[in-house]
Amino acid sequence: MSMRTRAGALLAVAATGLALGATLAAPADAAPQAAPKFLSAAQLPPHPSSTWKAGKVTDGVPDEFLGCLRETLPGYDSRYRPFTTDLETNAQQLTIVVGSTAKAKALADRLNKEMRECAARVEEADPETDATYKSYGTLPVEEGARVHGLHTVTSWGASDVHLLSVGRDGRTVTVVQWGQMGDLAHAPVKAFKKTTTTAVDKLY
Repeated sequence: MSMRTRAGALLAVAATGLALGATLAAPADAAPQAAPKFLSAAQLPPHPSSTWKAGKVTDGVPDEFLGCLRETLPGYDSRYRPFTTDLETNAQQLTIVVGSTAKAKALADRLNKEMRECAARVEEADPETDATYKSYGTLPVEEGARVHGLHTVTSWGASDVHLLSVGRDGRTVTVVQWGQMGDLAHAPVKAFKKTTTTAVDKLY
């Protein structure tokens, strides 16, 4: 092999090695990601007198989502699945895949902040509505999840309770919301925490 041919071969090997190294060193954020999976109806907190039904997965943000969070979500590509019972109980799961883990963390942090401030914002928007917020702590699943509760009572006596969680797995944020008539004392917190853990675990 001539010196020129040998030098060319060495350069080709070196270039291949550099390309392979660049591939191995590429950040995980750049890797393609499968579509996240959603909860099934059977994975919702059991209803004492009705059966959950799961709707189809749809692009966008559900209309039933708390207004405190809806303002944060425009501009993101999101998908959701609604769940209903025959009575006044409903639930939704929303998933959002963003460009990096840093962006996903920032989104999850913002959603948690919006939820903590939701009661005060509800009362500011409607002084005749009483709103109470309660934190139910964090869950050790994937990059973590946090569970919140919100109880509202209107001036005409309508009492509604919501449980909501924000969880993250890599570049994906998922939000699970459960709601019915009643107050926080009747909310299935333990079962909802199990549902949240399943939701985050099941994404990938």
